[in-house]
Amino acid sequence: MKYYVIADEDTVLGFSLVGLSGQAVHNGDEARDAWSRALEDGQNAVIIITESVADMIRGTVDRYLFSESFPLVVEIPDPGKKSSRDLRRLVNEAVGVSI
Repeated sequence: MKYYVIADEDTVLGFSLVGLSGQAVHNGDEARDAWSRALEDGQNAVIIITESVADMIRGTVDRYLFSESFPLVVEIPDPGKKSSRDLRRLVNEAVGVSI
């Protein structure tokens, strides 16, 4: 089981320091390409994506967020920005367990 990060350069770099791979993106085309690359590797069980990148491909992300299929998608706040969504609620929805 592997994790894959799709986010801005700083977030991808931060996660790489703990051994996670990923791709930095700057626009919707790059986000779609990174998403496809993450799905091609059947070992990726969790995709971590920042809110701003997820918004670039919202329809695609939501199909995985609200389904029971893999990979599991975890949407995280962008660095330095207050989340417009409740992170605890998102995790509860993603894993189906109340924390």
